[in-house]
Amino acid sequence: MHKENGVIRMNDRMECHRYDDVINRQHPTSKKHPRMSNMNRAAQFAPFAALTGYEESIEESARLTDRKIELSEYEIEELNAKLNFIQEHIKEHPEVTVTYFQPDERKEGGAYITVTGRVRRIDEVNRVLVFENQINIYIASITKLFTENR
Repeated sequence: MHKENGVIRMNDRMECHRYDDVINRQHPTSKKHPRMSNMNRAAQFAPFAALTGYEESIEESARLTDRKIELSEYEIEELNAKLNFIQEHIKEHPEVTVTYFQPDERKEGGAYITVTGRVRRIDEVNRVLVFENQINIYIASITKLFTENR
């Protein structure tokens, strides 16, 4: 083999290359194991998560929650007066706006949620405010309560 004007010319003789003995052979096929499909073969090289659940754990720890505020005696008295007013006018199904603390199921803390609706009844045994739209709020979790008249 020699080079003339940028063109490689081969001599008349056959040059031997490293894989000439196997290059033109038929690919061996097993009689016991069927050939793997291209889809399954590609799956071998797909990336995988060595730490499954790690990313979700990081997101969960980064999620912020609020601390529950403890009400003062004055705020508790004011809240009780509003609940008594609601109980006195329960037949009218007064409309109220309630802000309450919802504890987080996964970590310490929780969130403050505000709901507006008509109160159907006050369950004094379970200490729950029951709304017409089937929302139930524990009285102990209420931080703010607004009524139409108070």
